[in-house]
Amino acid sequence: MNTQNTTVHIRLWHREFWLMSIANLLLSMAVTMLIPTLPLWMMQALHFSREEVGLIMGVFAVGLFLPGVFCSYLVQQRRRNLVFVWCVLLLGLSMVLPMLSLPFFNRPLVVGMWRLAQGAFFGLAQMVLTSTLIIDTCESHQRTEANHSATWFGRFALSLGPMAGLLLIALSRALCPLHLENGCESNLLFLNVAFISLVCCLVAVILVLMIHFPFRVPEDGVRLISLDRFFLTSGFPLFLNLILITVPIGMLMSMRVPANSYGMVMIGFLLALLAQRFVFRNAELKSEVVTGLILISTALIILLASRLSPLTTPLLGLGLGIVGTRFLLFFIKLSRHCQRGTSQSTFMLGWESGLALGVGLGYYCFADNVQLMLSIALSLVLLALAMYVVFTHQWFVTHKNR
Repeated sequence: MNTQNTTVHIRLWHREFWLMSIANLLLSMAVTMLIPTLPLWMMQALHFSREEVGLIMGVFAVGLFLPGVFCSYLVQQRRRNLVFVWCVLLLGLSMVLPMLSLPFFNRPLVVGMWRLAQGAFFGLAQMVLTSTLIIDTCESHQRTEANHSATWFGRFALSLGPMAGLLLIALSRALCPLHLENGCESNLLFLNVAFISLVCCLVAVILVLMIHFPFRVPEDGVRLISLDRFFLTSGFPLFLNLILITVPIGMLMSMRVPANSYGMVMIGFLLALLAQRFVFRNAELKSEVVTGLILISTALIILLASRLSPLTTPLLGLGLGIVGTRFLLFFIKLSRHCQRGTSQSTFMLGWESGLALGVGLGYYCFADNVQLMLSIALSLVLLALAMYVVFTHQWFVTHKNR
């Protein structure tokens, strides 16, 4: 039995799967790098209000959903790897716009449309990647492990991306001290971040182009608009429960914190991987989500008492890593035959849109009252815990298909 598991593991982690996973990491980093840096640029260089910044950061969540109904048609009628490539190239091209000093690119409506387009490009790229390309690179019996492993690469970007963005600004300021007005300095420093985001997109494209995907004859009768590979309507309770968890995390990401705080989140993620391997391997199914939400709640309680505690960020990473992995597997087990890709896209939408909405709410509603924001975040996590214990878990056990 051990020999068989080892063989499967070797077969899964082949060259193509590594390239896809690293491409997922770089694509996610290109977007998460902007979460702590883009608001600073908008407030200091463009002089937007916090309410305007909140709306612009939140509209990214709307963009994620816009192209979803066309996902199935595109991957059935076009070469699916090229659909991904064009989406990522357009996302990378959008990173260039702040560098061009366009005269109209200082208006909230224009920047909001730019952020909406970024959400659309990123959302479609992620749907194609997680619902199709990653599944295409592995055997049918490896797909759950492949989805689990590849999603972890994207989850690491939630720590690595913001940390890289903040470190890049700090390094640029240290190496090239600027004696300019605050707005001009912020503009130049953000351009470095935008350039690195562009590089991440281009490298992700190169990695995917290095993989050979066999040509598939386009299917007949494919509808232009479809929920296939987009949204699993039967999983809406899971989706709602996931949103209640990721929105508070996004709210926390609207706080100004040092780069090492995001690095400590990575420690929590690594502990979550160990916990899944050794602690929850034979545990009762409900225990993972309950434990993860209790850890997140504990971190928020500590933050309410003292924002200087070094325990909060590892606890957040540990709790979020445990909960995120379990919800991903819930979506997979809930899906019927040929719905695996749809379940992956639904999980991605719940995860990414919740984070974006949380960041937007943090800037729009709680800019001057962090204590209130932390209290609301804690209330949402406790609500998510109550919903899971009272309703979602039993509902999932009743409706799962795998």
